Amino acid sequence: MNIKADVVIIGTGVAGLYCALNLPDDKKIRLITKSSLEMSDSFLAQGGICVLKEEKDYDSFFLDTLQAGHFENNEASVHQMIRKSPEVIHDLISLGVRFEEKNGKLLYTKEGAHSTARILYHKDITGQEITQKLLQQVKKKKNVVIMEYTEMIDLNCYNNRCSGVILRTIEGIIIRLDADYTVLATGGIGGLYQDSTNYPHLTGDSLSLAISHKINLKNLNYIQIHPTTLFSLKQGRRFLISESVRGEGAYLLNAHKERFVDELLPRDVLTQKICQQMKNEDSRYVWLSVIHLGSDWIKNRFPNIYHRCLEEGFDITRECIPVTPAQHYFMGGIDVDLHSKTSMEHLYAVGETSCNGVHGANRLASNSLLESLVFAREAAAHIASTFKRNYSFKTITDYSDYDNYEILKIKNKELILKEIERINRNEQRNNIKIKCG
Repeated sequence: MNIKADVVIIGTGVAGLYCALNLPDDKKIRLITKSSLEMSDSFLAQGGICVLKEEKDYDSFFLDTLQAGHFENNEASVHQMIRKSPEVIHDLISLGVRFEEKNGKLLYTKEGAHSTARILYHKDITGQEITQKLLQQVKKKKNVVIMEYTEMIDLNCYNNRCSGVILRTIEGIIIRLDADYTVLATGGIGGLYQDSTNYPHLTGDSLSLAISHKINLKNLNYIQIHPTTLFSLKQGRRFLISESVRGEGAYLLNAHKERFVDELLPRDVLTQKICQQMKNEDSRYVWLSVIHLGSDWIKNRFPNIYHRCLEEGFDITRECIPVTPAQHYFMGGIDVDLHSKTSMEHLYAVGETSCNGVHGANRLASNSLLESLVFAREAAAHIASTFKRNYSFKTITDYSDYDNYEILKIKNKELILKEIERINRNEQRNNIKIKCG
């Protein structure tokens, strides 16, 4: 089965949705997701989204991002993200996104490694608020067709030019989708880990295909571990206890209920401190306490976290929360430029699956939503400015390679893990510190 579009976008998180909204209305767009529309990590983001709230904060914002990233950031990308942030926030508000306000003025919170409060938020479900409002707008677009439960299993490319994707529906139907431009927005790699805050279906699909087709990758072993996820003996995705909780004054406590660390250290440093504490105590978790912040305040500021912890048997207004580190975010990915272009012609990558260098070796809290939105818009703008209708696609007539789909999925996962292992091995041999977790 063959179908055509002007642009195909793989992924329906904020990056994919915002890219679609910024493309011209006269272009036929296909939005593809391997699960339901709302099952993206963007939807799960709790804390908030950074913004340059005033000019005098630029230098501080820039330095905070670089320090958290161990100065391995692409400074041009960081500059672009910060400078474009007010425009993006203004656009989000115009699209119906609601951020917390008081007396008509936006409220800002602070998180770990930030030198000041510059994070906008919506309760403790900021990602959900942004994703839902973007999705509402996308559904209004007559030029956008959304395909749920449809998985990308290959790129259709020839002579380093991408001309679309090969898809598989939930019924097992193989589809060749021809497109002038392809945008990869498939999210992170949490599905490759036993303990992750990500949805399990996020398995780095774009990365495995990039390896197969020799598309440039960058920093595949830069994997961020979040310091505080709800400890549970249950199998499945780990529930995130947002960094905003610590930003608002929560304490991290040892087995004796004593504070043992600065709660606002960068994520990788704090994770190391927590892991060391757990090792010292031979424990699988430490304690996080918000009791001193007051019952009514907790329920109002973090209603989602309060109710989820209550479901697990913890009333956080009266008792501590057991927390443990888990895989959370991927700073590496498909190497892209400031327009989100990959090394393959007509192929772009945005969001967590891409690596434009903003985050360096460790992501600063609440930069992820902002980075995704800024560079998704850049991708859309570049596509719009260079668009040339040219359906000169390579024809694929043999689909036999895709018949055994389960074997293909296992192979794709192994490609990523082997590449990460290879990089780690090389860096250890060269005595280079691995910036993971």
